Amino acid sequence: MNLKDLQADVLRISDIYAAEHNIDRDRDWALLKLQEELGELTKEHLNLSGRARGEANPQAQADEAADVLGMLLIYCERAGIDIESAMERKWLQWLKPKT
Repeated sequence: MNLKDLQADVLRISDIYAAEHNIDRDRDWALLKLQEELGELTKEHLNLSGRARGEANPQAQADEAADVLGMLLIYCERAGIDIESAMERKWLQWLKPKT
């Protein structure tokens, strides 16, 4: 799986979800949903680390991490961000040999 293909699949799923629930998914919506999903991931992290009331559930944590990534990919598309290029420039350049 590559990032562009994953993003395309996530966007198709988001289109289906939005049509079924009559949701207008502008750039603000995507950022707000990203924040919501990050909060849900944080809750699961706290449950797993014993710092919150709630059942520890590693699968729920993984599912929330997937939601964060999915919403980030949606946000990037709505904001016109080429996330692959940004990752190359910001992170992966550190793996290139110094000249």
